[in-house]
Parts: sequence; C-alpha cells; structure tokens
Amino acid sequence: MAISDVQEYAHLTDADVDALGAAFDEIRRDIEAKRGQEDADYIRKMIKIQRGLGVAGRVTLFASLFPPAWIAGTGMLAASKILENMEVGHNVMHGQFDWMNDPEIHSSNWEWDTVQPAEQWKHSHNYLHHTFTNVIGKDKDVGYEILRMAKEQPWNPATLGQPVYNFLLAVLFQWGVALHDLDIDGVWKRDLDPEEMKSKLKQTWRKVRKQVGKDYLLFPALTGPAFLSTLTANATANLIRNVWSYMIIFCGHFPDGALHFTEDELDNETQAKWYLRQIHGSANFTGSRLLHVMAGSLGYQIEHHLFPDLPCNRYPEIAERVQALCAEYHLPYTTGPLYKQYGQVFRTVMRLSLPNRWTGLPEVEDPRRSRQADAPALTGEKELSTAA
Repeated sequence: MAISDVQEYAHLTDADVDALGAAFDEIRRDIEAKRGQEDADYIRKMIKIQRGLGVAGRVTLFASLFPPAWIAGTGMLAASKILENMEVGHNVMHGQFDWMNDPEIHSSNWEWDTVQPAEQWKHSHNYLHHTFTNVIGKDKDVGYEILRMAKEQPWNPATLGQPVYNFLLAVLFQWGVALHDLDIDGVWKRDLDPEEMKSKLKQTWRKVRKQVGKDYLLFPALTGPAFLSTLTANATANLIRNVWSYMIIFCGHFPDGALHFTEDELDNETQAKWYLRQIHGSANFTGSRLLHVMAGSLGYQIEHHLFPDLPCNRYPEIAERVQALCAEYHLPYTTGPLYKQYGQVFRTVMRLSLPNRWTGLPEVEDPRRSRQADAPALTGEKELSTAA
C-alpha cells in the first residue's frame, strides 16, 4: 500500500521526527566540515582512471580486427563509460564537488557521455526525483512512464507487455533516460508548453547527433579498415553500460522494502519528514569497494537520497551513522546482495505486468485519482525545501 503519512507508518512521535531530523542535519554539517583535499583527490583520481581507460580502449580498438584486441578494447571502453556516467558524471552533476570551485568539475559545466543533455537530467533527476522520491504521480522514476512498478498504478492490457518493455529499457537505457525529461505522459495529455517541448527536443537532438557521431562514425572511421569491428565494439560498450546502469538504478528503488507514497505525504512535509521518506523509499546493496565505485556509489542509495550533494566517497562513513540512527528509532534499513535485490526487482516487474486480482494483490485506488478528486479543496502545491 502506498503510504500517505510516513511518520504514522513509522510509529514516531513529533519529538522523534524532530530529533531524527536534527541528527541527520548534524551528519551533514560534520561531513561538510570534513570536505577537503582527500575528496578533491578522490574525484580527480576517478576522472583520471576513467579517461585513461577510455583512451586505452580507443587505441586498442585500432587492432579490433583481431578478437583479443576487440575484447580488451571493448571492455576498457565499457568500464570507462560506466565510470563516467556513474561515479563521475552523476555525482558531479549533483553538485557534490562544487565546493572545490573547479570549473571543470562543477555541476553547472559537466556534460556527460550519454545522449541525454545534462541540463535536462538535472531537472528530471536532481529536482523531480530527489524531491518527490517514490511519490506516485510526482516522481516519474516510478516506472519511467513505461513500467508499472507499484500496485496502486492503474493496469491496462498494454501492461501485459511489461517484460518486453523492461528488456528494451535495460538495453536502450541511455535512450530511455534521454526521453525522461520530455514528459511523454504530458504529450498524450496535451498539457505541455509547445515552445518548451520544441526547445528540449532541439537540445536532445544536438546531444544525440554528437554522441552518435562520436561512437558510430568518428572513432570507427579513425581505425580505417577496422571500421565495422570498431563500430560493433562501441555499440557493445554502450550496451554493457546501459544494462549495468539500469540494474544499479533499479536496485536502489524497487526491491522489497522500498516503499511508495501518495501525494498526501507531501502536505506540510518538513525537512525531517523528507529525510524519513528517503529512508523508507530507498534501498542499498552490499558488495566490495570496487563494486560500489563501478555502481556510482549507489550501493549506498539510502545515503545518496538523504545527502545527494555530499561527496560520494564519504557514503561508507555516513552509512555507519545512518544505520545506527535507523536501529535507534526502529526504522528499516533495506539492503542485501546485488543479485538478491535485482531478483526482487525482476519479480516485481513480472508480477505487476498482471492485474492485481490475478496475483493475489488487493485492489487499490490510484492515489492520483483520489488526489484529483480532492483538488478543489486544496490551496495549491507547496514548495519543498530539501537538500537535493
């Protein structure tokens, strides 16, 4: 059931929520006070490794007609693309390293190696998703306007194709993300500003041309007779990056224990209650340090949702304090091995492709519908003040 009052769901008093909020604020202050050379060295090291892998992969693919070189070049290029998107681009664009005042490593300047323009990502992800995390009708990441990921979302016969949509979203993930801020749902409802849509489409098309030209024309052409083998290597590297990014992101939002919320939860939501919603709406996964780096530190999704603009290399130490607070206030801290988390995600995708009554789930009303019915009594949507 989607939660309409997370404080009541967690059985916390007003004093408890206020104390919890103050504790999280203290964590923020402590980490901000610690930021320094160690963090700057970390992100610069990641960028150096990522770019080194990219150059090594591109150079190796000059010999891509030979299978060992094709495999090695593709592997290094895929690793470079994963690092750039996950540990570097995603975290830099969150403003985690803006305090360095380095114009190259700043959220306002970074443009990442994917087909979605950074400006659109920062709106659809940094603002919409991190502000309205898992709120049905507000957070478009709940199914990416393609999948039914909550039993409260309406089912229709087209939902039977969800296993296919899920597969296509995984292998074409960067293209799905590119459409994310275009508000496809708004197109169907015809409630979009045509000029705004036109501007976004032009911006996306420019980025698509750049990425396609780089990966499928320029770099393959530079390898001369190895054009086709290099082109397939680049396509394979993008495919690996797409599937990996999809799996990591879905494991942070849709395993068992990551809850959904109705828009009622947003009414009079304080910063402390926002923290509480992030804990209940996010999930972590366990693994080695290398796994966490390749996952963009999103194995610490709970910590990332609590503090999206704090340096990602600090998440392990933040996690210790967050777990202690969750234990103190008897709050869930959803985590598990990556394979287990994705297994739960996959089961949810399959199960929700069917009507609730077919799978034993209770019939529930679409929370967006009930909210719309109450709309005349509301005074308007409030602004949320968050750290996102």
